[in-house]
Amino acid sequence: MGRVANAGPEFTVVHQLRAVTMGLDLLGGEFAQRNGLHPTDLRALICLLDAARAGTETTPGWLGAQLKLNSAGTTALLDRLERLGLVRRTRDDTDRRRVLLAVEERAVALGEMFFGPMIGALVGMMRDFTPDEVAVVRRFLGGVAELVAERLQDG
Repeated sequence: MGRVANAGPEFTVVHQLRAVTMGLDLLGGEFAQRNGLHPTDLRALICLLDAARAGTETTPGWLGAQLKLNSAGTTALLDRLERLGLVRRTRDDTDRRRVLLAVEERAVALGEMFFGPMIGALVGMMRDFTPDEVAVVRRFLGGVAELVAERLQDG
């Protein structure tokens, strides 16, 4: 594949997206540092919160696959999060061999304290958009998420 010219309105969007990604990564790092977390711990909490919002049951194996961690790495991660009171492991009532994961309310409260004002501002900003504009933003971000997921699967 040849080199793509780095000009035009499309690249302005690419550069803006890169700047947003960098800024969010820095904010996530600040949140992790303030709360004694490793950046992977924050990614794990986000995965678990998103899964809970989607109604998806989560297991250590599922989480490890999401984060591309081996079993030992996943166990160490969950041990840290459990020790900090941010995640709990419970036995599945229907299959006692299976362990389910849940985010503790303490983790949600920490996240809301740090990220809540920015999320509120984002929601407020989106209220100035027409429904059609919101649909375009959602379509764009959905497409970006798909491209990133495909790239992650390709290794």
